[in-house]
Amino acid sequence: MNLNLTDKTAVVTGSSRGIGLATVRTLIDEGVRVVGAARSITPELKDTGAYAVSADLSTAEGVTALIDSALDELGGIDLLVNNMGGGDEAVVGFLDADDAAWTRMFDINVLSTVRATRAALPSLIERRGAIVNISSIIGRMPGGLPASYCSAKAAVTSLGKSLAEEFGPRGVRVNTISPGLVRTSVYEDPDGPVAQMAAASGMGLAEFVQQLAKGQNITTGRMTEAGEVASLIAFLLSEVAGNITGADYVIDGGTIKTT
Repeated sequence: MNLNLTDKTAVVTGSSRGIGLATVRTLIDEGVRVVGAARSITPELKDTGAYAVSADLSTAEGVTALIDSALDELGGIDLLVNNMGGGDEAVVGFLDADDAAWTRMFDINVLSTVRATRAALPSLIERRGAIVNISSIIGRMPGGLPASYCSAKAAVTSLGKSLAEEFGPRGVRVNTISPGLVRTSVYEDPDGPVAQMAAASGMGLAEFVQQLAKGQNITTGRMTEAGEVASLIAFLLSEVAGNITGADYVIDGGTIKTT
């Protein structure tokens, strides 16, 4: 299928690894000129050929610097992928999470998306562009993760629908993708949040990841690959999906069993 994305311009946040990095590679393969943003620029991101911008996107200043750099480099923005997300604080229960922890979680997951979208929208409106926001199935079926994270992802999903409704008449399509478990380096990082959850459960990281996948009761029996999510992103950004907006696409191997 020809997605007809050649010579389009795109900004991808959270692009140093995982879904973001796979998205940058996929879009470049489709002929898109890409600005990839992350707090730390990895060798893998540099090797893609994207224009890499180092910025803390959990802050207003970081987002402003990113979009200003993208507009200078690209001359305008056709496509925006809000992949920035996660959480970098220790895993805690609801009663242990103070206001600062909640604020940090929403800065990383929700306000990064709000700010990047707000800054890019003038160009997206002018070019009748498209946005894809990355949420998570955890926004639909919370449990096993901090309440702040689950709530933030639910907010990202709701935000996408609101943006689609408001800016659809002005030519901008907005869709959301909610992945289940995706096989990325976070499941191998001995100092990452998954390792923290493993330690809290009294398990080693490899054992915990195996139990996590098994506990999800994934119909296909495996995690989703980052490249599979990236392919879905590219499709939704393209004119092949020209009448799809306001949708939330779940890619979870059948984890969610309800309609």
